[in-house]
Amino acid sequence: MGLRMNAVATIRGLSMPRIGTWLLVGVPVAVLCLFFLHPLVTVLWRSVTDAQGHITFANYTHLLDDPGLPRAALHSLAIGAATTLATVLFGLCLAMALHRSRLPGKALIRGILLLPMLAPSLVIGLGLVCLLGRNGLVHRLTGLPTDIYGFWGLLIANTLYSLPQAVIVISAALERTPARHYDAAASLGAGPLRQFLDVTLPRLRFALIAAAFLVFTETLTDFGSAVVVGGNYRVLAMEIYSEVVGQMDFGMGATLGVILLLPALLSVALGRMARRRQDAGEGVVGLPLVASRCVLRDVLLGLGGALALLPMLAVVATVAYVSLVRLWPYDPAITFAHYLDMPEGYGPVATSLGVSLLAAVAGIALIFALAAGLRSVPPRWARPIQFLATLPAAVPGMVLGLGYVLAFNHGTLSAWLYGSAAIVAACSLYHYHAQAFLTMQAGMRQVPGALEDVVSSLGGHTRHVLRDAILPFAAPATIAGFFYLFMRSMVTLSGVIFLVTPDLGLASVSVMRLDENGFLAQAAAYAMCVVLAGALALGAMRLALHVLKDRRHVA
Repeated sequence: MGLRMNAVATIRGLSMPRIGTWLLVGVPVAVLCLFFLHPLVTVLWRSVTDAQGHITFANYTHLLDDPGLPRAALHSLAIGAATTLATVLFGLCLAMALHRSRLPGKALIRGILLLPMLAPSLVIGLGLVCLLGRNGLVHRLTGLPTDIYGFWGLLIANTLYSLPQAVIVISAALERTPARHYDAAASLGAGPLRQFLDVTLPRLRFALIAAAFLVFTETLTDFGSAVVVGGNYRVLAMEIYSEVVGQMDFGMGATLGVILLLPALLSVALGRMARRRQDAGEGVVGLPLVASRCVLRDVLLGLGGALALLPMLAVVATVAYVSLVRLWPYDPAITFAHYLDMPEGYGPVATSLGVSLLAAVAGIALIFALAAGLRSVPPRWARPIQFLATLPAAVPGMVLGLGYVLAFNHGTLSAWLYGSAAIVAACSLYHYHAQAFLTMQAGMRQVPGALEDVVSSLGGHTRHVLRDAILPFAAPATIAGFFYLFMRSMVTLSGVIFLVTPDLGLASVSVMRLDENGFLAQAAAYAMCVVLAGALALGAMRLALHVLKDRRHVA
């Protein structure tokens, strides 16, 4: 009898963690299927059906009948390619300035690079309009004719907005290039230029490819910059918005969404392959390189960096200035009236804060559970789940938002989901799910597997393993993922543009609406509120990580 009871206890002790593991994985996967896979499949299905639900390919044949749609597709590809080339070149220059030079003021460079990450993409476009538009600041000060609308405006706006992401990817590869490679090249008589061509560029080739595909995808799917400075240079994101909002043609909107989805999927897949090749070739990192003194190199990198950073700083500073102007551009008197008496009050800002907080709290809980559960899942199950968790990176925000409209505007969930903050938070979460999940997985790699076994062998259940073995090591990634979801949800526009209602306004959408109606100063005030909220969140994240680091040192 005693042996039987011991055997039952042993079986329970082994099965509870297994049940807990599948719960950790099952719940996030179920939510992922409901709020990501279901809307995506709905868009695909709607593109091949008519209003009555009959299968048809009329929407795709109509693409060839309307000359504006193929032209918009070519425009999207052209601006994507041009932006990618410019961004990667400037990104390489800035990454080299940060990690391969002795330039002073590197903290200032990093601070300026943060600015586009704290604001919606349309804020860059808004700043360009106020600075270089037909009635912009440069025209009023110099009298020179300026017109930023069209291809060149989109190129500048997209390059400035995508530049920080390219710098992050390239910088990571530079940091992992050990000094011994350069020492070996120098011992063979290679000078700085030869070291750059024979050591740096080969080590960066996959990082440059990954950055290029990342920027191309971002540019191809961006809506904020296009709606502000695109003008008559129509791109696919603008056409989707026009079909859905202007003509209420959801079938054609879904078809254009699929067309936009295909190159985005290909770009993300190729970018992931490049990143895997980069990681596979790292090996043992070794000591980092300390840049030698070279005045010519530092001057050239400084000039290249200034060429990219000064417009970025000028654009954001212009938005801040315009937000304080009484009546732009006719009355330049400084006032805080736009902050004290906003057209819609602070309701949209408060709603954006609430939605972002909900997306961050729910999102990081689901992502933490999924990443922790996958540690104990067999590879044959873990690989497809990981693929599904990272798939949102390839889905444009407008396509996902349109999927929410098509999937949740009827049925049992629509009664309490449609038009609510919850659906906007869910869309924001799964728009940026892939990046937060990859960050969490990287943090989970710091957890010693033996520690989990020890906690389980001592009778700990799943909650004990999570609390005592995993969370202490994954805490930095958890904090970073939380604030990442919060900040990106604050600035998103393309993913939520179809989900706002008269009773549910968001700050980023208010910026767009006010800009469309010519109220640039009021739009700038809302934009600066979003920038301030992002800056405060960034400061809170760094403070939390600093406190966590101090506690670890004390422990």
